[in-house]
Amino acid sequence: MAYFKLPAGVHDVLPEACYNLDLVKEKLKDKFSRSGFDFIETAGLEYYDTYAKIKSPIEQTRLFKTTDYDGNLIVLRPDMTLACARIAATKLKAAARLCYFSRVYDFSARGNFLREAEQAGVEIFGESGAFADAFCVALAVDCLAATGLKNFIIDIGHVGFYKGLLEELGLDYEKSEELRAYVNAKDGVNTELFLKENVKDGRAAEAILALPSLFGGAEVLEEAKKLTANAGALSALSHLQKVYGYLKEMGYENCVSFDLGTVKSLSYYSGMVFTGLAGEVGAPVLSGGRYDKLALEFGKDLAAVGFAIGLDRLLTALERQGDFKSLPDTEVTVACAKGGEIVGYNAYRKWLSEGVSCRLLVGETAQEELSGAKGIKYLATAEGLKKC
Repeated sequence: MAYFKLPAGVHDVLPEACYNLDLVKEKLKDKFSRSGFDFIETAGLEYYDTYAKIKSPIEQTRLFKTTDYDGNLIVLRPDMTLACARIAATKLKAAARLCYFSRVYDFSARGNFLREAEQAGVEIFGESGAFADAFCVALAVDCLAATGLKNFIIDIGHVGFYKGLLEELGLDYEKSEELRAYVNAKDGVNTELFLKENVKDGRAAEAILALPSLFGGAEVLEEAKKLTANAGALSALSHLQKVYGYLKEMGYENCVSFDLGTVKSLSYYSGMVFTGLAGEVGAPVLSGGRYDKLALEFGKDLAAVGFAIGLDRLLTALERQGDFKSLPDTEVTVACAKGGEIVGYNAYRKWLSEGVSCRLLVGETAQEELSGAKGIKYLATAEGLKKC
């Protein structure tokens, strides 16, 4: 085994990518700060029970687990929203607008999904209603645009519509989750097979089968109303129409679409859900929604909505659309010949103190590297500094 290779699902960030990642973070940091959000950092290690013994658990297969010195199980942070909900409920005032840059860890990730992923995100606690949802979607659009991403759209759905349809099916939790997974994956074959085996109500089954086709503009919401008389499902559609009305007035009409076949975890999300899709990558660059019951898991009933941006995928999208920046050249490069190290170092310190970017080259290859450097070049010898 080659031990210098990395495990599956993780990667190193090399200098050019790291430089571009820092540029993206600076743009998002500015956007978050000027939008009234406060930065937090959550602990990278938490107790296993924090994520496994609540009503909205993180699946055990996703957790990187280890044993603490006292025998308790601890995990690497698998989810930032739950961590923020814990902080909002136990350590902050009732209403809070939080933002972060962080890494999350998913042991089960495969394919295009990373087991160690870097995120930027916002969490809004204590604000409910259609306008709060519209504000969060609009902020997501603004954040992606601020990074320079061009070809993207926000897909909006609502778990309440699917929950309403489920009421007509009479399924238990396990079967509801199995069906949800098929629908969310746009797996029409298994969805149809499941419904034939488990559902007798023909109209309800037809509504579920129609979910993958319910995507597009706001007209989709009217089409969906024809599929059900369930009060919960119709209320969800009415809420989305209000959200869209606000977004339209705010000038975001062309930045959003609707996808009622996007059915995220029912135990986690409580209302609107949305996903940021970019033309250059085959997986979402942003994911968010409303999760009003999460903070209650930690003792405080707080409305909550937010989103996370996958920075790794965002960088890939920016690179593919041609917006990856090259590493900047230093203004001055100083190579030290043997005996000229202190002369070179003193010059290097002087330029740095004056705000000039400077690179100091030492060793046997210093003069060779100097020949390929850009900007102003100097050779330092025992006799002094010579411009090349």
